[in-house]
Amino acid sequence: MTIALAERVIALKPSASIVARQKVLELQAAGKTIIDLTIGEPDLDTPAHIIEAATAAAKGGDTHYTVPMGTPALRKAIAAKLKRDNNLDYALNEVIVGVGAKQLIYEAFAATLDSGDEVIVPAPYWVSYPDITAIHGGRPVIVDCPEADGFKLTPQSLEKAITPRTKWLVLNSPNNPSGAVYSREELAALADVLRAAPHVLVLTDEIYEHLTYGDRVMSLGEVAPDLIGRLLIVNGVSKAYAMTGWRIGYAAGPAPLIAAINKLIGQSTSCASSVSQAAAAAALSGDQSCVRDVTEIFRKRRDRMFELLDGTPGLSLRKPEGAFYFYPSVAGLIGKTTPEGKVLASDLDVSLYLLEAAHVAVLDGGAYGMSPYIRMSFGGAMEGIEAGCRAIRKACEALV
Repeated sequence: MTIALAERVIALKPSASIVARQKVLELQAAGKTIIDLTIGEPDLDTPAHIIEAATAAAKGGDTHYTVPMGTPALRKAIAAKLKRDNNLDYALNEVIVGVGAKQLIYEAFAATLDSGDEVIVPAPYWVSYPDITAIHGGRPVIVDCPEADGFKLTPQSLEKAITPRTKWLVLNSPNNPSGAVYSREELAALADVLRAAPHVLVLTDEIYEHLTYGDRVMSLGEVAPDLIGRLLIVNGVSKAYAMTGWRIGYAAGPAPLIAAINKLIGQSTSCASSVSQAAAAAALSGDQSCVRDVTEIFRKRRDRMFELLDGTPGLSLRKPEGAFYFYPSVAGLIGKTTPEGKVLASDLDVSLYLLEAAHVAVLDGGAYGMSPYIRMSFGGAMEGIEAGCRAIRKACEALV
């Protein structure tokens, strides 16, 4: 029997990071030693006090459905976190919990996009923004943010991209894949443009908020409180608390939008795991020294990766201000020839060459909307980072 799939699913591209991870696992299963620099998660274990909270919840019988919005305890912890870290006040009916931050982005677009509505997506971007837009009938409007601008959206580019059909602007700071972080002044300049376009909603993806290596990350709502009424903040516990597998994200925004997302969750996943919600509440309301410890670990890994790769022939890299990725230009490698005689014509060719010649997995910049770049993660252990960087340098030096 032939199953006729929906056109929206046929057109949907699989997540590049998930595909890359699967390829690495297949090669490793075949007996090959692959250094994986594609990972989008910390290699660290969830802190003990968070696991203890989850264990206590499970043993105490907290193993049932919750309301779709999430438990009151977790939503109170989220509201308190937003006040503590971002100077933002949200009522409990303006806060919602999802099965990861990705679900909340998905449901927000499902709740608001009609066919032909436009979503401004600055590039380089996290791979799922355009596809989540398209699956709901929207049109992703990709705005290039070149390295010369720090991989950040400028007010001029934003103003040019806005049309009467614009429904959303997506801002991701710290950014995946570039590590770029918007300053207070840069956010204020974007806010000036948004004030002249009151029909535009803003989704701020702040999942890497605490993984920064300079000044504290500012939230747009903190910089421009008058825009709160059309702002959706999306965050979660995955990165800063090493809780990717617990699948807890959260969002804060206007009550009518949160109510619509709540309705959709009620008809899809019903709710996030009750045990995971108890763990997330402990993470957000407990001792935050674990977050500072994680950030310091990543700072050391970042600095070591830069030290080992700086000066590599054909690579041009800058230290990221946040997240745990390098996004170096490989323009200097395009046109080079491998020892086997193949000419590298794109960043995808470069990534495949590094996989074959160096046994190092990286992601091509085309997956993130900007070429010729590659994304390399320092989310893994130092040993793998050092071995991977040395192998990459050797492979680049072998090109002619």
